[in-house]
Amino acid sequence: MSWSTRELADLAGTTVNTVRHYHRLGLLEEPDRRYNGYKQYEVRHLVSLLRIRRLAVLGIPLSRLGNAADADPGTAEVLREVDAELQQRIDALHQARAHIAAIIEHRAPADVPAGFEAVASRLSESDRSIVHLMTRFYDEEALEDIRKMSADESDDTGPDIENLPADADEQTRQALAERVAAVIVKHLANYPWLRNPAGHLSQGHQLSTETFGNALTELYNKAQLDVLVRANKIAEQMMGGAQPAGGERTTRTPD
Repeated sequence: MSWSTRELADLAGTTVNTVRHYHRLGLLEEPDRRYNGYKQYEVRHLVSLLRIRRLAVLGIPLSRLGNAADADPGTAEVLREVDAELQQRIDALHQARAHIAAIIEHRAPADVPAGFEAVASRLSESDRSIVHLMTRFYDEEALEDIRKMSADESDDTGPDIENLPADADEQTRQALAERVAAVIVKHLANYPWLRNPAGHLSQGHQLSTETFGNALTELYNKAQLDVLVRANKIAEQMMGGAQPAGGERTTRTPD
């Protein structure tokens, strides 16, 4: 009894292209051909194909299937490595499902930074952009504090900063700066590390400062930046000359 390539593929529950791919990789032996040139697969080919498919389903990379299929002494080691990789993928999938559940629960934008789903309604589009950067520059301890700052309902300055027009008048800018300054002072009291965040940075202080400085310039208009600069100066005066949080920044998204 012999089978064509399609018949062999059907018996093994795979496709003709997969069978041909295994031939190209040298995993499956080429069969003899009939007088008309068509391949004729035998039972041994079907068994080999079923073994290869079994190992592939387990997640063993095709580049290592030869050793595994031949019952090489390294098979157990290969399987342990694959098992560890599968566990990592399972953990990542569980984490992704948890994030999706949180996004649905809090009706948050799908692109909200991980862990900030519950406070998404308090974050403007600019805030989300800054927080995305923070997730690459700050450690988890700092990010947890930033989540708490974002959840602070006593801070009602966010919408006013977000909606401040570039041509806002002097009185409006000063009044908003004073409110923001009060928030800065409060956050510095609750999270002292904001005065010197270097210990919580993963990318280096200079790179972080440059990145967030450029981000603020791109994301905020002149009036908004002016308010943030004023707020930091006012906060500095309120604290008796201590430099607040390292310079020009928003209190809800420190750089």
